[in-house]
Amino acid sequence: MDRLTKMRTASPDSSMERLINLRNSEETEQSQIKKKIWWPRIFFNTLPIRESQHTTPQGKSYVPTTEELSQWAQSLDNLLSSKCGLYFFRLFMKSEHCEENLDFWLACEEFRKIRSRSKLKSKAKSIFNEFITPDSPKEINLDFNMKELLQQSIHIPTQCTFKAAQHRVLYLMEHNSYLRFLESELYQQLCSFAEGKQ
Repeated sequence: MDRLTKMRTASPDSSMERLINLRNSEETEQSQIKKKIWWPRIFFNTLPIRESQHTTPQGKSYVPTTEELSQWAQSLDNLLSSKCGLYFFRLFMKSEHCEENLDFWLACEEFRKIRSRSKLKSKAKSIFNEFITPDSPKEINLDFNMKELLQQSIHIPTQCTFKAAQHRVLYLMEHNSYLRFLESELYQQLCSFAEGKQ
């Protein structure tokens, strides 16, 4: 049966079905394209504000340069010392439901800068309750001995009270989350976007 005969004998319902299927396949294709580029659409509009050659008077968003992205790939320290790097690393960790490690590390960085003994004690208790106490919402993965040691040391804290725990969390981030971040779609999209801006 030739195509013309098929068209004549086809019921209106089957023609309609073909149109619906065609439209559905186009919509599916478009949604797949949208899924591939969800990181930049969501996050490039919410970048940290910072003065740079990429900052325009109208738009205040900031995109890291290829040089900065390359520095982030050299070490976790470089990533954490960059405000923009910290921002994107936290977004990535949040997407993996492990941002409590970074939050703990940042809290320890702030804790080490405190000089007042009374503030040191209240902050130590606050960090312990938020990150160390079993079943706390942001409990980090530390062994039993380290938790016991911290529980004893928060009664008379020093700037070094959380040093061992902070190093442990940094090690975990460096050997897990950081490596996954460098391989992530987010990091790859940032690199592509930065290269396109040059």
